Amino acid sequence: MTFGPNNSIGTYLPETVNIPDDDKQQITYLKTRLEEILREVNRKQVGSYETIEQLTGQQFPGATPQEKKYTYRKVFNFGAIAAGATLNIAHTITGFTEFTHIYGACTTAVVDYRPIPYASATVVTQQIEVNITATNIVIINGATAPNITSGWIVVEYLKN
Repeated sequence: MTFGPNNSIGTYLPETVNIPDDDKQQITYLKTRLEEILREVNRKQVGSYETIEQLTGQQFPGATPQEKKYTYRKVFNFGAIAAGATLNIAHTITGFTEFTHIYGACTTAVVDYRPIPYASATVVTQQIEVNITATNIVIINGATAPNITSGWIVVEYLKN
């Protein structure tokens, strides 16, 4: 049994325990609580971002309600991209079926900080595009955008 705020869907555990006095009931109770803790900890999202592939703790629906697809994460650090230029980063990810989240951030030469992808509200040629092919992460810096000096891209994906 999990505990949570009203109308919540999430992984919450009760903050109090009432351990029975009877020895046999204690063992059953403790086993049940330990299993509950293990399930809930495994459902939490991992807050570690690494340059090697890792499980995120996120789950997507599978073919049946009981089946879940697990999400993997990998991050990529990159350097300079001139205005109007394209950077290809080999992602070396194998066995993926689809990407669930592609995002990042960068520092520019005018020293401002931009999300990736970046959409300018006034000048379309200042945008930063990101997409993924079978082998590369492709970052395109807009023709009149400031030069990018460095940044990070995070990709999350499902595998077979």
